[in-house]
Amino acid sequence: MSINYCEDKKQFHLQGKDVSYICKVDQYGRLIHVYYGKKIRQMNTVGMETTKPVTWSLMPEEDEHYALDTALLEYATYGHVDHRTPALHIEQADGSTIMDFKYESHHQYKGKKALDGLPATYADEEEAQTLAIVLKDSLSGVEVTLSYTVFHEENVITRSVQIKNGGQEPVRVLSAQSCCVDFEHADYDMMHLSGAWTRERHVVRRKIVPGEQSIGSTRGASSHVHNPFLALLSPDATEDTGQVYGFNFVYSGNFSGHVSVQEHDRTRVLMGIHPFNFTWQLEAGETFQTPEVVMVYSHKGLGDMSRTYHRLYRNNLMRGVWKDKERPILINNWEATYFDFTRKSIEALAEKASEIGVELCVLDDGWFGKRDDDRCSLGDWIVNEDKLEGGLDILAKNINKNNMAFGLWFEPEMISPDSELYRKHPDWCLHVEGRDHVLTRYQLTLDLSRQEVCDYILDAVSSILSTAPITYVKWDMNRYMSNVFSKGRLPKQQMETCHRYMLGLYDILEELVRRHPDVLFEGCAGGGGRFDAGMLYYMPQIWTSDDSDAIERLKIQYGTSMVYPILSMCSHVSTVPNHQVKRVTPLDTRAHVAMSGNFGYELDITQYSEDEMDVLRQQIAFYKANRPLIQFGDFYRLKSPFEDNCAAWMFVSADQEEAILFYVNVLGIPNPMDRHVTLNGLHESFDYVIDGMEGVFGGDQLMYGGLTVPDLKDFESVCYTLKRVK
Repeated sequence: MSINYCEDKKQFHLQGKDVSYICKVDQYGRLIHVYYGKKIRQMNTVGMETTKPVTWSLMPEEDEHYALDTALLEYATYGHVDHRTPALHIEQADGSTIMDFKYESHHQYKGKKALDGLPATYADEEEAQTLAIVLKDSLSGVEVTLSYTVFHEENVITRSVQIKNGGQEPVRVLSAQSCCVDFEHADYDMMHLSGAWTRERHVVRRKIVPGEQSIGSTRGASSHVHNPFLALLSPDATEDTGQVYGFNFVYSGNFSGHVSVQEHDRTRVLMGIHPFNFTWQLEAGETFQTPEVVMVYSHKGLGDMSRTYHRLYRNNLMRGVWKDKERPILINNWEATYFDFTRKSIEALAEKASEIGVELCVLDDGWFGKRDDDRCSLGDWIVNEDKLEGGLDILAKNINKNNMAFGLWFEPEMISPDSELYRKHPDWCLHVEGRDHVLTRYQLTLDLSRQEVCDYILDAVSSILSTAPITYVKWDMNRYMSNVFSKGRLPKQQMETCHRYMLGLYDILEELVRRHPDVLFEGCAGGGGRFDAGMLYYMPQIWTSDDSDAIERLKIQYGTSMVYPILSMCSHVSTVPNHQVKRVTPLDTRAHVAMSGNFGYELDITQYSEDEMDVLRQQIAFYKANRPLIQFGDFYRLKSPFEDNCAAWMFVSADQEEAILFYVNVLGIPNPMDRHVTLNGLHESFDYVIDGMEGVFGGDQLMYGGLTVPDLKDFESVCYTLKRVK
């Protein structure tokens, strides 16, 4: 059994593959955290004084030797002698916000239940077991159900919370975090993924200090700035050694990841919906469900944590027919043509691409309404036949004749003031009456907290997908929320708008994938502005960044790989000078970086010479030969572009018989010594041949002695394939 309850100790012990998580009900009925770490057989809690009072502690009436502000609490609430940041903050009808939750009941079951209206990991009865602990505040009648799912063959525990107003009066939820974990000391580093548009998910690591340290977003999306992930690391943790506690939020909107260290070095980690500008009205009998946090423990460093997230998200988060299918190589017309295209020019691009083995042609922005630039027509999802004579059906079928699939770009969550939809429904956007609109990219955000708006988007997109053989959709979102106010909500519900927007979006996506199960949906938000586990539940791949420069992508893709599987990352070869940073990099390097994800091109190959086309043809053939290994193999980071003047990584098959190594130099240096890279993930007892090198190499030699790579100049790269000698 993965979950054991000891009645005598009132102790719950959750055990995954090599992880234990223990909590217990104390003598006063409060749920206390006991242990989280490497798997142990049992925990003797006698003498563990987790509630020992110290000077200036406040003690409840029941025991002057008992203090909650030094306790390791399983789900902390506000006001009842714990002064740390709480996990739950609720305002009652009389205006008070003090609650004291105590154990009421628990039950456990095999498998894992879906979260109503929310994305979440899933598991059958053989894969996982779930524990639900009910706590109750006796005065208000409010109940919280803490759900824990432990995966048998992974070091994964997921957490979420359901809040029920079991009283007679309405209450208002002010903050509801999805997980709260108290650690007994503060000897940790904190890692998170930070950045901005075109430089998303850069790795940041620093020692935690007394006080509050947090990441988050109040922009209406998980954002380019902070990803909904953080980890606590032992100071000695590396890629391959040390303890790591990862926390990833399965949500695409406003979030908070919070680490606090109090004066006695207790550390608290909270993660959930950001409490800023959030409340939720709960009438008597109503419930509120928080999104899920996926917690991964590793005692083998960051690499092991990442591979655990990768497996879990490939197997137990992504869904549908594309979950386990190889993803197609595509060409997207955006950087080739921008808005300036016709049906004939797109067909010409597709015909040239088909000659070199590209499998999918994607038509990006500009195919609808009167869209010749980014100033109009969002919301008017009607084909512009001045550009696309005969419509999408003829275009798609002509592309299909070249043995290529056809894909299409949408931005359904937005509306242009210069659009027929806005002229008909000006109240459908998020706005405050009497205040000026805030335009970004000349567009506003539709109010997805309103059912009629969601119905329109769903019907408009479905109608287009039903008119032509479209097998791929790129779903974009190119601005953050502002003027957040909904004409469809009462005044007391206005601070529910951002979360209701996400619930509306998730409802749309759930119905879309049900209606169009064969379509491959790709997420995009100005590139990587909504690269999160919530979106991966509906869309099994995401455009990683609008920055397609290969050298910039080294950091972006390295950081993304901390949590998200390679199969989810879309990466394309674009032209030089690069359109974002004007850098000129070799075509091989651009391909090597782009191959380390879902491979594609954003080039005007109609202008390419036959020699250049031959190079692309060879790249595509190489990727197709190694696609299963790259998309489904185990991923190992070898050299960090944040620490070195290079980056190196590799993919290893599950049976360890095949591998592929990529090495990219950033800047050349004069008079260099030999360069070495130590490989990982191979079988020590296997012998391997390496393409382009003479002789046989032992797996142990490659992992401990390393491999010499040639002297490389600015932005040059090498790639090696390894195969076991039998």
